[in-house]
Amino acid sequence: MRLRALLDTDALGLRLLGGEDELDRTVRGVMTTDLRDPSRYLSGGELVLTGLAWRRDADDSEPFVRILVQAGVAALAAGEAELGDVPDDLVLACARNRLPLFAVHESVAFATITEHVVRQVSGERAGDLAAVVDRHRRMMTSGPAGGGPDVVLDLLGSDLDLRAWVLSPTGRLIAGSKVGGPALPAEVCAELAAEHLAATRTGRRGPHRLSVGQATYSLFPIRSSGRSPQAARDVRETVLSDWLLAVEADAGDWPAERLDLLQGVTQLISVERDRRDAARTVRRRLAQEVLELVQTGAAPAEIAARLRVAAPVLLPGLGAAPHWQVVVARVEWQDAGVEAGPVAQSLLEEILVDPLATGPEPSDRIAVAHTGEEAVALVPLPAVSTEHDGSETGIVADALLQSVREPLSAGLDDDGQVTLGVSAAVHSAEGLRGALEEARHARRVAAARPGRVCAAGHQELASHVLLLPFVPDDVRRAFTARLLDPLRDYDRRHRAELIPTLEAFLDCDGSWTRCATRLHLHVNTLRYRVGRIEQLTGRDLSRLEDKLDFFLALRMS
Repeated sequence: MRLRALLDTDALGLRLLGGEDELDRTVRGVMTTDLRDPSRYLSGGELVLTGLAWRRDADDSEPFVRILVQAGVAALAAGEAELGDVPDDLVLACARNRLPLFAVHESVAFATITEHVVRQVSGERAGDLAAVVDRHRRMMTSGPAGGGPDVVLDLLGSDLDLRAWVLSPTGRLIAGSKVGGPALPAEVCAELAAEHLAATRTGRRGPHRLSVGQATYSLFPIRSSGRSPQAARDVRETVLSDWLLAVEADAGDWPAERLDLLQGVTQLISVERDRRDAARTVRRRLAQEVLELVQTGAAPAEIAARLRVAAPVLLPGLGAAPHWQVVVARVEWQDAGVEAGPVAQSLLEEILVDPLATGPEPSDRIAVAHTGEEAVALVPLPAVSTEHDGSETGIVADALLQSVREPLSAGLDDDGQVTLGVSAAVHSAEGLRGALEEARHARRVAAARPGRVCAAGHQELASHVLLLPFVPDDVRRAFTARLLDPLRDYDRRHRAELIPTLEAFLDCDGSWTRCATRLHLHVNTLRYRVGRIEQLTGRDLSRLEDKLDFFLALRMS
């Protein structure tokens, strides 16, 4: 609304004291304050109401007015109830700084003005939003998409002062408004995605609201444009694949009309998402064809020919066929009845995108198929280098999950698990079948671990850790209890630190000198502690088999 409209409302009891040339300024909000410096609570465009309690003498007016001007407020309204007439020094300060000044009659409560301004601004913004939605809908339906999600988010920011972002279910930033402030930090994105997934799983009605630091966000789901909220048989079929719209505002007190308009914005974005998802069809088909050839035992020459077709699609401009890695993912729920294969496919496509990459385009280099409940990704590597330790670079299992574990755990709630297995890199069709089996085996290792989101890589398949997850829980508990419980009991009673001593002794390969140095102990003290360990357990730490038993017990505990 405009300042001029305030003077036309007799019920507000406003009298203009200065700034007649500035009455076309837009009012975006209202704030009541008697602080000497209210700048931290101002964002620009407000009508500031004050009872003048901050003013002790005439010298206070100029600094106060300058603070308001620097904050970009629309106007100042001073109440006459405290001092009678508005002081001349304040009138002069506002005139010098070109800040419109109103006097508020003593019979009018500030609450009356606040309610009027809020009601008018909210109504006008709802009308503006309707125009934005209609404007962008015409842009998208008249031809190619009008710039994608970024365009509508920029319109929300420039026209309505609403900062908004589109996030993936893993918290990756798909698109964001470039108007009105800095980019949304990655940790905030992850927290918002986790809240959205948790709220969706529990069936709470949206929009979901969350406060992070000093900001409040409202979260709206972005569903496929061809699917109604009730179309999925089970929320678990879509919760890990739907995008969300995060708006920096508290939508709890928005009128129904405005909520409906924000739903219209999500529908616009969902149309764009469907268009981009359609582009994955070719890559998915390539992955499916290669997977079927590998699983049916096709000749390496036939598989190699299919890989040569896939390489230019996934890595445009690449002259030679790259190295490849295979990643296998599975989403499992405690009860049957959920079609998990497509969910795993969509989720794996998202997980394999660099979490620091914005926009959907990075997924153009990922081909994911699904067979049954399992998703299989064929990931091209332009080049594979060898590290100093002889290991090859490429996708690292644990790194895939670092940024997505928090939101995915929230979406899985207490009845789901996501597990991934990653193969070593291969450079020929002959190695692809082995890579697939390697990735599947690594995924089974990950599935045997505790936790909702787990991954394992090919490096772990040549280690004793491959065996540990498959030890039954009751055997694991009995084995560790028999060896370690006597030491834990003794440490609890005597504060003897036998468990830390045992760990350090094994880490030092039984070297008395190195272990004593690490623990800052005299060698005789170390010998006493090791002797006590042997006495309590009946084992001999000079024997290899007893060392191995202790090592495994510590790893399984």
